Amino acid sequence: MDRVALNKSVLQKEREKLQLYKRLLPSLDLKRRQLALELGRAKDELAKGRQKVLEFIHQTVEQLPMLADQDMNLSGFVRIESIQVAEENLVGVRLPILKEMTCTVNRYSLLAEPHWVDLLVDRLKKVAELRIRVQVCAERVKRIEYANRRITQRINLFEKILIPEAQLNIKRIQIFLGDAERAAVVRSKISKAMHEKQRRKTLQEQQPK
Repeated sequence: MDRVALNKSVLQKEREKLQLYKRLLPSLDLKRRQLALELGRAKDELAKGRQKVLEFIHQTVEQLPMLADQDMNLSGFVRIESIQVAEENLVGVRLPILKEMTCTVNRYSLLAEPHWVDLLVDRLKKVAELRIRVQVCAERVKRIEYANRRITQRINLFEKILIPEAQLNIKRIQIFLGDAERAAVVRSKISKAMHEKQRRKTLQEQQPK
């Protein structure tokens, strides 16, 4: 802790700082609670998104059991062309939102490929979109967690360091000024007593013998 000057000017500054900290703390705590609530929602959405991907893949495999063929190459049918991600502002935190995703279907021969390829292509496009949404959800969780850690650190700084430090400084200065004031009163009384004693002595010396 830095040493502070023990005077009335610093006392006023410490009081102003303490008032500022106490005024800011409730808004910080409100923001933390809002972030915690949104973090819970984002994690829930992420978990649901991941589960949805797994369920969709499972359904696709049930509908198209031929996909279990290890030699089948599925990478050439669908390609992600573009992804548009916007941002929203949540209590000062910028969070991504998936606006649009475009997939390109590579041309294939309807005669050369089996009849179920059309269904497979639709499924591949859908699972690609679901996975991108999961990635966006994961990024939202990551950003909210970071913001939540930062705001928690600030609140701890206020509650555990800045506010107690200002309160301690105010108490120290008040004690010092109080002692100084009492000491000044004592010195004043002593000085008056000495002056009174000297005055009486002078009067006695001036009286004729």
